[in-house]
Amino acid sequence: MSQTRGKYDFCIGLVLAMSSSIFIGGSFILKKKGLLRLARKGSMRAGQGGHAYLKEWLWWAGLLSMGAGEVANFAAYAFAPATLVTPLGALSVLVSAILSSFFLNEKLNLHGKIGCLLSILGSTVMVIHAPQEEEVETLNEMSHKLGDPGFVVFATLVVIVSLILIFVVGPRHGQTNILVYITICSVIGALSVSCVKGLGIAIKELFAGKAVLKHPLSWILLLSLIVCVSTQINYLNRALDIFNTSLVTPIYYVVFTTSVLTCSAILFKEWQHMAADDIIGTFSGFLTIILGIFLLHAFKDVNLTLANLPLSLRKDDRAANGALLSTYDCFSPDEESAARLAEMQPTESLSARRNGSLSAF
Repeated sequence: MSQTRGKYDFCIGLVLAMSSSIFIGGSFILKKKGLLRLARKGSMRAGQGGHAYLKEWLWWAGLLSMGAGEVANFAAYAFAPATLVTPLGALSVLVSAILSSFFLNEKLNLHGKIGCLLSILGSTVMVIHAPQEEEVETLNEMSHKLGDPGFVVFATLVVIVSLILIFVVGPRHGQTNILVYITICSVIGALSVSCVKGLGIAIKELFAGKAVLKHPLSWILLLSLIVCVSTQINYLNRALDIFNTSLVTPIYYVVFTTSVLTCSAILFKEWQHMAADDIIGTFSGFLTIILGIFLLHAFKDVNLTLANLPLSLRKDDRAANGALLSTYDCFSPDEESAARLAEMQPTESLSARRNGSLSAF
């Protein structure tokens, strides 16, 4: 019976995690559209510390979509381990990349499409080999886990690093370095996932008729979650306003997933009972995701599609065989037309002068 119940919870957590990714991926697009509308109106941008987006309905639609995704994500953590739910966040990368190419005119080249595919494949491998966390069924057990010296040290380091990034690094490099604001969101997100896991246990106990509301840990977790989520929303808005959505989403996923996996490993001691093949599979899946993110980021300005791929391959073959590229091969179609027009204009001008035409002058 318990095994059947475990499979049932697994399926519920899987469906909730997938729906969460769809909502969250769409929320990035809605928020970006709202921020772009504000920029066209001349309002102070969120990247400069402005809060005019609070008056934009598109931004609120994105926030509601993200809220729905976070609620589904919240419920997923209550039914399944964090190491199962978190990697499925890669689906939001795919959803956001596809929607941004349609609604934001942010081109997704062949490298980007391959990167999205690799991110999904890597997430699938991680789900298959996901470590099983220790079962925590009561708030008292969760309280004991949170008081573990290893987790206390980890949480303290997260808070210190976040404060340094917010008050020292952010004002200096936040406008130029995409990792600053994303790192703030990600490391704080690791703590928010722990709060979500604890509140999920509290809700289960509440439905079971236990006096959860009298337990101080419930209110501590709720207050901590509000602070963490508010900080994440603020700095994620800044990152979205300054940088390309197709870059923010996947990089945020990688850093956030790394933080959550590290936090879960420290909090639930889940790596201690993993087999060697599961450890290798988990790391292989995560490295595959990183490779996909690298393709998205490093080659974002390369105009390579399936349509011009054969031409590029022919040029590479001729270069590899030692043949010099002709002037015609070195031009793209637009450059070729411009070169022909430049060659024709002196000839036409000279002909007009010979014929005594005043239009030549």
